[in-house]
Amino acid sequence: MNWYSIHNIEELTTPALVVYPDRVRENLRILLTFVPDVDRLRPHVKTNKCAEVCVMMMAAGIYKFKCATLAEAEMLGALQVRDVLLAYQPVGPAVHRLLALIHQFPKTRYSCLVDNPDSATALSSQAMLAGVTVPVFIDLNVGMNRTGIAPRNAVELVAHCQSLNGITVVGLHAYDGHLRDRDLEIRKANCDAAFQAVAELKVQLEENFPIQLTVVAGGTPTFPIHAQRSAVECSPGTFIFWDYGYQHLLPEQPFLFAALAVTRVISVPADHVATTDLGHKAIASENPITQRVHFLNAEGIEPLGHSEEHLVLKTPGTLQVGDVLYGVPHHICPTVALHETVAVVENNTVVGHWHVVARKRKITV
Repeated sequence: MNWYSIHNIEELTTPALVVYPDRVRENLRILLTFVPDVDRLRPHVKTNKCAEVCVMMMAAGIYKFKCATLAEAEMLGALQVRDVLLAYQPVGPAVHRLLALIHQFPKTRYSCLVDNPDSATALSSQAMLAGVTVPVFIDLNVGMNRTGIAPRNAVELVAHCQSLNGITVVGLHAYDGHLRDRDLEIRKANCDAAFQAVAELKVQLEENFPIQLTVVAGGTPTFPIHAQRSAVECSPGTFIFWDYGYQHLLPEQPFLFAALAVTRVISVPADHVATTDLGHKAIASENPITQRVHFLNAEGIEPLGHSEEHLVLKTPGTLQVGDVLYGVPHHICPTVALHETVAVVENNTVVGHWHVVARKRKITV
């Protein structure tokens, strides 16, 4: 039997996302071959969003995490994680929610990003009113042009932050998600070039201010490169479940597929056409239709159409109504966010379900 096949598949309502904990544990083992020092690991939980998966990482010795949303931050606080970086700049009501988390979970050290003086000042004012000091990382734009301040302009921002009460600068954050060359040597050259400004900035800041800075850098494509630097925290996320997109983009990373989208054929409306229940609501659909899912047990099929409830496939004519397909998502992170629960499979059997608690916009805070 294939590793992905499920004995009691008739009990599983589709579409469903299934997780294989033994393969999650293997991915953790592989991660530690890249970064053996857990002090230098800060995995991003945006991929898994499940408390049970975070507990597995904690059991492996990991105690620092990165997250993208306040719900993810709350999930980690409820687990009493020691150190959580909200890799997002809180604006408006998000500031109050972050401060509420700091009060609600005193065993967790929360930090966040800032990339401009106005946001730093607003956070400082609210933190002082709340009676806390918030550690902040300066978010650096190293070429992705999504968030952050250019390293050459960051000294003035740090000086401004240092003049404020209620916040304290503790680090630099550099996300280089735009560096996705399949050729590792090209990716490394581009990564090293982008990081040079970060390294120079760190030296300049520590020479001019009484601070020691932590650097958090990279995501899944570049974390093995940053792992070769001293004193840089690495923050991959996708590794924990892996997906079809990164398997082909990052051939040097031997992680295993640990989460699959399971779907059934629900209609055969024409010759060589089969329709499954794997619609937009069950699998990430931001990529072209040919880059959304790869089925492990169905060769020679091509997607024809994708809508809210349906994925229509061109087939060799062998699929029948009721057939079960096991699909590797092309992009696992937003796929997880579409599911309230994941089915847990051990020894080819569904043994329970995990709640995807941090898919919510808000848990309690």
